[in-house]
Amino acid sequence: MINEKLPKIWYGGDYNPEQWEADTWPEDDRMFKLAGIDVATINVFSWALSQPNEDTYDFAWLDATIDRLHANGVYVCLATSTGAHPAWMAKRYPEVTRVDYHGRKRKFGGRHNSCPNSPVFRRYSRLIAGKLAERYKDHPAILVWHVSNEYGGYCYCDNCAAAFRSWLERRYGSLDALNRAWNTRFWGHTFYEWDEIVPPNELSEEWGGSNTNFQGMSLDYRRFQSESLLDCYKLEYDEIKKHTPHLPVTTNLMGLYPELDYFAWAKHLDVVSWDNYPSLTTPVSLTAMTHDLMRGLKQGQPFMLMEQTPSQQNWQAYNSLKRPGVMRLWSYQAVARGADTVLFFQLRRSVGACEKYHGAVIEHVGHEHTRVFRETAALGAELQALSDRLLDARSAAKVAIVFDWENRWAVELSSGPTVGLNYVNEVHKYYDALFKLRIPTDMVSVEADLSGYDIVIAPVLYMVKPGFAQKAEAFAAAGGTFVTTFFSGIVNENDLVTLGGYPGELRKLLGIWAEEIDALFPDQSNRIVVKGEQGVLKGTYACGLLCDLIRAEGAEVVAEYGSDFYKGMPALTVNRFGAGQAWYVATSPDAAFMQDFLARLTAEKGIQPLVEAPEGLEATVRVKDGQRYLFLLNHLAEPATAETGAAGVDLLTGQAVSGAVTVPGRGVAIIAQPG
Repeated sequence: MINEKLPKIWYGGDYNPEQWEADTWPEDDRMFKLAGIDVATINVFSWALSQPNEDTYDFAWLDATIDRLHANGVYVCLATSTGAHPAWMAKRYPEVTRVDYHGRKRKFGGRHNSCPNSPVFRRYSRLIAGKLAERYKDHPAILVWHVSNEYGGYCYCDNCAAAFRSWLERRYGSLDALNRAWNTRFWGHTFYEWDEIVPPNELSEEWGGSNTNFQGMSLDYRRFQSESLLDCYKLEYDEIKKHTPHLPVTTNLMGLYPELDYFAWAKHLDVVSWDNYPSLTTPVSLTAMTHDLMRGLKQGQPFMLMEQTPSQQNWQAYNSLKRPGVMRLWSYQAVARGADTVLFFQLRRSVGACEKYHGAVIEHVGHEHTRVFRETAALGAELQALSDRLLDARSAAKVAIVFDWENRWAVELSSGPTVGLNYVNEVHKYYDALFKLRIPTDMVSVEADLSGYDIVIAPVLYMVKPGFAQKAEAFAAAGGTFVTTFFSGIVNENDLVTLGGYPGELRKLLGIWAEEIDALFPDQSNRIVVKGEQGVLKGTYACGLLCDLIRAEGAEVVAEYGSDFYKGMPALTVNRFGAGQAWYVATSPDAAFMQDFLARLTAEKGIQPLVEAPEGLEATVRVKDGQRYLFLLNHLAEPATAETGAAGVDLLTGQAVSGAVTVPGRGVAIIAQPG
């Protein structure tokens, strides 16, 4: 578990008492008890309060807050406050603020406005983290450290330009190697001195955020900025660990956030934590996929749900309320997919500034007689009753989907073949089909051990990193089923095309050669026509976006295109490889194909759906100490029945159940079954 001091699912969230007068604090303490809140995240944005000038530190307010919370039975997730630097720092050291994508120098304001390569920012952030850790190293209230907050955003200042050049020199060793990697003879861009290189933004090589003249350069700048921000985190991490090596350290990630390589970051987090903010219209399966991705960052280790709103956001275009029951339902969805905490932003609603209309456990009215508080208190009581039953329970998936941030950057920086290609959307198509089939799925990195899975799917694996092709071959040869898709095997880690025919290093495994790639307009489509008898996969399906024109080189053609000049060419192939097989889906199919295709593959491997139930009832499993916990989450407004096929006990009601289980509208069942 995260910390044995509190052996249950932690319940609470972000608390900012410094924004309120002292006479509100006793009421906070009273209402926290009513709600079952046992963890408060504090000091997230209080740097200016604790360090009013360069030479002065004042933690008296923080001492009082931690002592008060602990006296009232509330533990602390202690943040380092470095997500927003103080005004005095920007005034005295203007270099600390960022230069934006358009080349404009920022003034003081907002947050995440600190240049990650500013020596001044790094020095002062490291200092305050160390002072906090030294001061509170023995305080019994502290459960976990929270470094900064929601890292993100790039900088293009002179500090970053110089650091980028040093980073490139370490990566490539010489300008000759860099010039080859970036193909700089294109457009006469050969570099002869390191200081000729400038960051790629709208003043140089990029425009519109994802368009670039040199993909290799832009890809490297994303790697560099992700690593630069990670270095800032690591400086604070190291200072904290000097004083509290026994306490876990984390920072809150943001799910599918595009700018940081979270698999690289997770190696330096003791526990993954993340902030979950779907909208009313976000597909349920996309939220589930993101939870699974966060769990997958550390090879299935449970994570912290660091933030969610109890009612509504303030920053989306349309900030809908969570309907009655939905806060509880989405909280249990996080637990079902690996969360060992349920934490909110925020515990008391701010009185001013941009988050005053962001939901909170304690609303502006200031008392407990609200719908949101009643729901929050009811969930707190349930989580208390669950105790440690679910802590450290793991996934039991036999299917994995490969997700890679660097591949995502490369796909979306590509200068063709279509602006319609979105990496996350294509990955989600495969996940969504498995979700609807109620097949548990892990999200894994290209570095993951694949040997524990029966099926591995790598959608749009445009960039094949060193060693991955060999890993996929070994997986298939040992009996696994490997699946990849159109626009895969095209480039190496530098975004240079692998010559000799697509799909490059995957050609041997897949037994095909892709001669051309056709990009379809949004109003165009083609058809996938299945050949012969292929079980549930039969008939004709729609497809679009991209169509690879492939030729079989040993692979069996399972389906063909139904129209255009490439009618009759392969659209779906399978290649027998050792004891296993490798599939190639040469286009972007419709949902009906996805479900039938994956139903066939999972059935062939003997992977059965967890339950039979109507669409809208989510099912997943966590396993611990030989016990199986089946989560049934009904996202429908009306009751839904699942055929579970096994007896057990519902942890939330204490009732024995077997066979068919009816879950109320927007309700939850957690059925403990023998493993």
